[in-house]
Amino acid sequence: MTAFAPSPMTALIDLPVRYDLAESTSPPLNLGDLADGATLAAVPLAYGTSRGAADLRALIAADAGVDPEQVLVTVGAIEAMFLLAQTTCSPGDRVLLATPCFPPARSVPERLGARVDVVPLSFDDGYRLPLDRISEQLDPRTRLVSLASPQNPSGVRLTDEELRTLLATVRERAPDAVVLVDETYRESTYGDAVAPRSAATLSPQLVTCSSVSKAHGAPGLRLGWLTTTNAALYDQLREAKFRTTIACSTVDEFLAAQVLRRRGEILAPRAKRLREALDELLHWTRDRPVDIVVPDGGAMCCLRLPTDRFSDDAVRTFYAQLSERDTRVAPGSWFGAHDRVFRLGFGHLPAADFSAALACVAEALDACV
Repeated sequence: MTAFAPSPMTALIDLPVRYDLAESTSPPLNLGDLADGATLAAVPLAYGTSRGAADLRALIAADAGVDPEQVLVTVGAIEAMFLLAQTTCSPGDRVLLATPCFPPARSVPERLGARVDVVPLSFDDGYRLPLDRISEQLDPRTRLVSLASPQNPSGVRLTDEELRTLLATVRERAPDAVVLVDETYRESTYGDAVAPRSAATLSPQLVTCSSVSKAHGAPGLRLGWLTTTNAALYDQLREAKFRTTIACSTVDEFLAAQVLRRRGEILAPRAKRLREALDELLHWTRDRPVDIVVPDGGAMCCLRLPTDRFSDDAVRTFYAQLSERDTRVAPGSWFGAHDRVFRLGFGHLPAADFSAALACVAEALDACV
């Protein structure tokens, strides 16, 4: 396995800015929102289990529609993705993914020696899944198909029909492949919209992953999970986890269970705020020289600087102007796209700061049109 190339995306956690529109999370919870000091003092700092705490797995399973024994608790959804790639991919195997995507979905299989077949999604097509092109890329040597719903960075969901068609195609053309559906943003909805059901039960070939980081606002817990109804694959993943992290933090597992027990009261105000912020953003774009793909879920979406208004030099100027204003968006190159496309997060900042951040983006656009 070769070394990982430096990732500019580490700036999200290592280099704070005044107005961070690159973030895709909801506002963070505070520890006091979940437990008082006396309750925390009673949590034993012993080893957890390789599967994860039973009560936490039961909460996850009830929402996903699976059995608790089909849930594996992980250190964030990113460990779930890493364990799955590590378990399914050997040098020379093939991995299929759609871009733009969360960078580790591509870099981890590559560093494990797998060949990564990329199917680009189109901004002009609203980032819909091109099932015919995916079918053409599938091969009996394909071991992993990696997708997200809602997608990162666009916030576009897979439809039930798209996912069922994809699974049927994978069964036919790549019968030994596992399909990963990253559901990290599934519960991040707008207004009164109900979160769609998890895809966890659709097929033994399908694995889902998620976490409390994005929709629930608890990335500091570093607590995620994966689900699979394939018992043999579950055992392999559990063994891989034991050899990687042994078990998750018992404190994180305890607090994540508190989050999920209160998911309704935690998610409702976030959904209301996301609806308000998205409406503000859509209104803002009407008078700006940008294109937008309206998201279906998640606290982020994709905008584009059109070629008839912005040269490549102007695109570079746009990012420089944002930097001067201590404002950040997530450039497309983070996700495998051109930098004239960027991810804009609309759920992380308080309302007043979000409006101020959009004003900074408007000034940056005006400076290079």
